[in-house]
Amino acid sequence: MLRKYLIDLSLILVAIIWALNFSVVKVSLEEMDPYSFNALRFIFSSSLLWYAARRKGYSLRIKKEHFWQLVGIGIVGNMFYQLLFIIGINYTYAANAAVMLGTIPIWVALLSQFFTDEKLTLYKGLGVLFAFAGVTLIILGSSDKLSFESETFLGNIITLVAALCWAIYTILSRRYLKVYSPLQYSAFMSVIGLAGLLAVGLPFLVQLDWSGVSLLGYGGIFYSGALSVGLAYIMWNNGVKKIGAVRTAAYQNLVPVLGLLFGVILLGEELATLQYIGASLVIAGIILARKKTARELKVNFK
Repeated sequence: MLRKYLIDLSLILVAIIWALNFSVVKVSLEEMDPYSFNALRFIFSSSLLWYAARRKGYSLRIKKEHFWQLVGIGIVGNMFYQLLFIIGINYTYAANAAVMLGTIPIWVALLSQFFTDEKLTLYKGLGVLFAFAGVTLIILGSSDKLSFESETFLGNIITLVAALCWAIYTILSRRYLKVYSPLQYSAFMSVIGLAGLLAVGLPFLVQLDWSGVSLLGYGGIFYSGALSVGLAYIMWNNGVKKIGAVRTAAYQNLVPVLGLLFGVILLGEELATLQYIGASLVIAGIILARKKTARELKVNFK
């Protein structure tokens, strides 16, 4: 019985890791610049993923005809996305960023419909819309400032482009995850991301005051590298491989729901009515997105 829901449980774990990652990153960025932080966590995640892949008997060597395509996908998903996300956060409010990233499932659904063989069904479409509406209500019901004024316009656009980059990475990955294991694929992608982020971050790493970074700061690098990038990427890619890009992307919107839950449990915060409604819509959206049509069930049965 548990095996049947293993993919769902793993993607919920991804959402938990990413929900906590916002706070972890914020603490670390108080002690170091974002470019050094990105480079350091990818050094850690790449080393860990490479070691895990080797232990499982996988090589980072890929087919010659796939090399440049995978390099391009890695640059989009592990370099551009990471840079744009962290820069966007600096130029807009956290609430705005949450809404922008909440568009990831919508981008995935639209791009999949027009450019892949994973077409939208009624359930998938409703699921994506419900989940995004839920995220918006959660933000509107919070005390965080949601603003689309001129002062946050640049940050909003940058974060929106970051969401588009992650959506492109997700849908393009599905084709190659039919050839490579999620662990092998994640390790290769992480190395590509490392090369780009290290090139950008090297001048900042040279100037970094290492003595000014506390154990808590280094702990943030470990958490974000080992879990938010390392473990989470493997489970995300496994989800894309097993249940498709659209259904996997729907779990992205669990992140703000879990953020609310952590606030209630750890900080004793109270939720507004809109947030209860929003959380319910997100959960309903994920259930709808995972629901298969009669035609899909018939195909799987055959």
